[in-house]
Amino acid sequence: MNAALVSAPAPAVLDSFADAEGRAVLNGGLVGLEKEALRVDAGGRVAATPHPAALGSALTHPSITTDFSEALLELVTPALASSGEVLALLDDLHRFVYRHIGEERLWATSMPCVLHGGAQIPLARYGSSNAATMKTVYRRGLGNRYGRVMQIIAGVHFNYSVDDRIWRRLAGLPGFPAVPMDSTSEQALRAEGYMAMVRNLQRLGWLVPYLFGASPAVCKSFVQNAATDLESFDANTFFYPYATSLRMGDIGYQNRQEEGTGMKACYDSLDAYIKSLTWAIETPCPQYETIGVKLNGRYEQLNDHVLQIENEYYSTVRPKQLTDWMERPTLALRRRGVRYVELRSVDVNAYHPLGIDAEQMTFLRLFMLHCLLADGPRIAARERRAIDANQVLAAHRGREPGLKLQAGDESPTLRDWALRALDAMEPLAELLDGGASAAAGGYTDSLAAQRAKVLDPDLTPSARMLAEMRERGECFAAFARRLTEQHRETFLATPPSRERTAWLTDLAATSLDRQRAIEAADDIDFDEFLRRYFAQSEGYPVDLRAPV
Repeated sequence: MNAALVSAPAPAVLDSFADAEGRAVLNGGLVGLEKEALRVDAGGRVAATPHPAALGSALTHPSITTDFSEALLELVTPALASSGEVLALLDDLHRFVYRHIGEERLWATSMPCVLHGGAQIPLARYGSSNAATMKTVYRRGLGNRYGRVMQIIAGVHFNYSVDDRIWRRLAGLPGFPAVPMDSTSEQALRAEGYMAMVRNLQRLGWLVPYLFGASPAVCKSFVQNAATDLESFDANTFFYPYATSLRMGDIGYQNRQEEGTGMKACYDSLDAYIKSLTWAIETPCPQYETIGVKLNGRYEQLNDHVLQIENEYYSTVRPKQLTDWMERPTLALRRRGVRYVELRSVDVNAYHPLGIDAEQMTFLRLFMLHCLLADGPRIAARERRAIDANQVLAAHRGREPGLKLQAGDESPTLRDWALRALDAMEPLAELLDGGASAAAGGYTDSLAAQRAKVLDPDLTPSARMLAEMRERGECFAAFARRLTEQHRETFLATPPSRERTAWLTDLAATSLDRQRAIEAADDIDFDEFLRRYFAQSEGYPVDLRAPV
């Protein structure tokens, strides 16, 4: 098998972290979560109500916002050192939300149910400001380009950054250039290291839907294509017998336009990545010119280019940097480099009220650190095609006995490749556990739990879901509704602490004040606002006044 696809960190790399401080550096870093959840009524239909004012402003609240739809909540944690603290905050966010949505529920699975076409799915609204209008127009454009139904699939995004002290230790080690540790060189090394991590996460990305995929079935109301090859589980449910994550397969949200335009993000370097996205944002696409941009006084999309903005590009993993007021994400990356990496391929864990648990977070942290420390060569065109094919194979047929993936000139079974990949992570897991406190350890145990799923596919969430649906005689909608009700009872049983409730109530009020300030600060029309937004460049900051 091509060694680069299952490479382990060089012994010299791990040895350089064998001391107490080195183990502390590896165990350092920050993690955060972005968890989407669809608000539904008691019957499982998409909620038609607006985002509750008691939750604050979806435009400005740092932790409670919306994604594509007014009904698609997104709960965001800050980046914290402890996964336990992240989960505790996410738990409080759920409990707070449940106290302000009345009889509505937060749907427990990635795939929605009880749909009556895209017209019934309300676009997210953020107020009357130009910034708010831009967010809604962008979403209208997504709906026009890909359909609204695809946009309300929920997921969990796992954000991870390493301890900044790691770069000085890595400089000059196998796979990492020797550079002087001034601020410019360190930022370059950080960019190179994080982009290698991104490439390796793509190479082994099929592991995530196999291990954590929780969308093997879907309501028939979701599928718009009458010619689908999905099989009927029952009168109301489609599935594939060995599917792990339909969300990450062909029926999920994809940027189909790349097949006609040749658009594909390049991950050879941070500079190449930025240039490929910039090209897509600045290049007209005939397919989208037919939609029109501004019709009868209403914007149908931000522009008719290959991508409206950077976030439209679908990817399982992204290098990210925090943005200033109305700063384009690619310019933030160009100016300040990579701050963290966002893994976007995690399904909502239907069996856990939060949609993700501590064991998953422990493994994902190990997985991403492994992908940073291992050699991460550039991805050639042939390997790029294999990465895309492996992702769909694992999503549609991941539990199929003897399923073969593509790896260079070889065709390893998913089982064999997964075991080899997990084995390669073992030395790092042992090193992390050796330097961790009892509360922060468990990497080896988490690795063992994932190995058990590879050896016995019936232990995967996707297999458990289908088995449970068969045993109970449930369609997917009934299964999802049952777990939704269980989770609702859990969150309503105990409110957040008095202190946390007061904090979240204050955040909501502050966010509404900030929204009003943004609206009051507008002094140009939306046409000019968009012109200025897209006119910004690396040497030309955005000419839009930031509200106080």
